[in-house]
Amino acid sequence: MHATDTPPRTGLLSLGQLHDAVVDLHIRTVTPVVPDMHGLLRGKRLDANLFLDQVKKQGDTAGEMCSYVLTTDRRMTVSAASRYPLTGWHHGFGDMSLQPDLDTIRFMPHTPGVALVHCDAVDTNGKRLGSAPRELLRQQLDLLKEQGYEIRIGWESEFLLHHGPRPVTRHNADYALNLPPKLHDFFHSLEQALFNAETPAEAIKGEGAPGQLEVTFRYGEAMRACDNYTVYRQTLQHVAEQRGLRVNFMAAPSDEVGNGLHLHLSLWKDGEPTFAAPHDGNRSQPLQYAIGGLLKSLPDLAPLWAPVPNSYKRFRPHSFAPLYMNWGDDHRGCALRMTGHGRGRHLELRMAGADANPYLVAAAAIAGILRGHREKIAPPPPCPGDAYRDYGSARIHRDLIEGLRAFMSSEFAITAFGTSVLHHYGVAAQHEIDVHRERVTDVERQRGDSRA
Repeated sequence: MHATDTPPRTGLLSLGQLHDAVVDLHIRTVTPVVPDMHGLLRGKRLDANLFLDQVKKQGDTAGEMCSYVLTTDRRMTVSAASRYPLTGWHHGFGDMSLQPDLDTIRFMPHTPGVALVHCDAVDTNGKRLGSAPRELLRQQLDLLKEQGYEIRIGWESEFLLHHGPRPVTRHNADYALNLPPKLHDFFHSLEQALFNAETPAEAIKGEGAPGQLEVTFRYGEAMRACDNYTVYRQTLQHVAEQRGLRVNFMAAPSDEVGNGLHLHLSLWKDGEPTFAAPHDGNRSQPLQYAIGGLLKSLPDLAPLWAPVPNSYKRFRPHSFAPLYMNWGDDHRGCALRMTGHGRGRHLELRMAGADANPYLVAAAAIAGILRGHREKIAPPPPCPGDAYRDYGSARIHRDLIEGLRAFMSSEFAITAFGTSVLHHYGVAAQHEIDVHRERVTDVERQRGDSRA
């Protein structure tokens, strides 16, 4: 991940170009989408001419969508949706309007004749819904801009790939080049599909567990990077299914494996990187405040970056997932890794798992950085040795119950996001806790078997 990279030329469609493509019959369908609480795209297919007419006549709306898409769990469970103030049986599950971001129109090459556009969810008064992931991120970006900063980010995505019940590789294939031909074909097809979807990957490689792969993306503007990540998830799923493969984005898909979603970030001011190493080799003040703010703040925002009980089973000793809220210089055992050189110096946040929502992870990180600058929080010394024996640092929450308790009682979280957002994502976390409490696990069956 290179912090000094400028975003590649996207070639996304303007509204005029979309109109021309519709006239030429290259595009027949437009899919307006909204990222849900889990970072998954929800939407519907519209006739392309109807979409253009709606945008032209209604100004900034492109139809409606049931508001429960911002309240359901991954299985679209309606019973969970009814516990939110936003919508439910008490409101009759009303609609929300879609406000298309016309800078995000793109072709979707794996669905010929279809263009996709990211939208913001707005209420009946035309106000963007504050609990929507895109809006959470936008608000933090606006606060950062008020301080004269911009943030550039890049994602590093890990996942498991299976063929039937078996992983596509039988061993640790990290950086391996002697992979099966079928996997090389998959890589080639994924690279081409992402490039055609204006979401080019920086690198694709094998990772450290059987069947585990990693895709990294170049640095860019935060909202664009998150939008691109959602397109990547959808494109990856399509390419895999075409080949009879299955993608697993669980944070801890087994006792031995963890999938991360690492966030690389740096702050810029007046076109210059503020984390760049000074000539004396010390850390810049913006970098120090960022580290201090992130370490102090992120434990209070855990449901935003570790949203389900399984998220916390990834935090194991010597797993390359962190165990303590610490930081280090090029140290992959820490929660925060300072990496890069010179102008490319930046931070890597290693806490979030593959199950996290990119908009929420980025919003939480910005809130922590803003706090660090506002309160001038100095970081502790970097971890000098084994990060998993750094007993002087705060331990990452052991489970979602601990994380939710810290989230709901945090004055900082209320200040950063407001009570309505806390309540919304608190309900989501409590729903996940309740679902797991009501299920009998394999471990309970094994340990409770009277024959044992």
